[in-house]
Amino acid sequence: MSIPMLSLLSAKANATQTQTQNTFLKPYSAVYSTIWKKGISLKVEGKQTLSKKSGDLWQFVFTADSMIASLNESSTFHVRNHQIIPTSYHYKSSALGKKRSATLTFDWDNNLVRNDIKDKPWNLTIPLKTLDKLSVQLQVRQDLKLGKNEFDYQIADGGYIKNWRFKRDKTEDINTKLGRFSAIKIIRTDNLEKGKKTSFWFVPTLDYLLVKLEHQEDGESYQLDIESVK
Repeated sequence: MSIPMLSLLSAKANATQTQTQNTFLKPYSAVYSTIWKKGISLKVEGKQTLSKKSGDLWQFVFTADSMIASLNESSTFHVRNHQIIPTSYHYKSSALGKKRSATLTFDWDNNLVRNDIKDKPWNLTIPLKTLDKLSVQLQVRQDLKLGKNEFDYQIADGGYIKNWRFKRDKTEDINTKLGRFSAIKIIRTDNLEKGKKTSFWFVPTLDYLLVKLEHQEDGESYQLDIESVK
């Protein structure tokens, strides 16, 4: 009796894992108009891609490029019980002659993350469910999909564990290049006292896709607006 029972339990575990993967966000590629305002106003095209790699590995990429500025971010991760588990994060930017780059490698066997930023590498002990700065956007979407209204995350960034918090605001009808949609507005709340304001708009009928983002701080701003998706 024990062997069939173990087989049944294993089958149930595999079914649960498959169901978890199937309820995660669907792969897509989206194009955004991206506007940076920092002394000058710069409009470029941004592209966001979520893809499934080998096994249960996923990759999320955002790129934006122009003659005088560029940004490339990517996060590679697994998904377990609706939770993103990053394995690596890469960042590279260039704007007005200034260049920055960083690579984070997550070691979950030892609960550590290493940042290989030039001249200042660091290792940091991390708690479970720690995210990187890019994959947190997908975790917000997934948690919205699960019906949550408040969101609290630990982010590995700059040699520290930072607490990013968000709250669900109101539902708004907004016009986009894809049409008019009812979108859920999400506001980041942990940095409001620092004069920063970041708002996101996600559309439930598009698998909670981000269709608009606005960020403001210290006289500069950053905005994304959806152009197309496939």
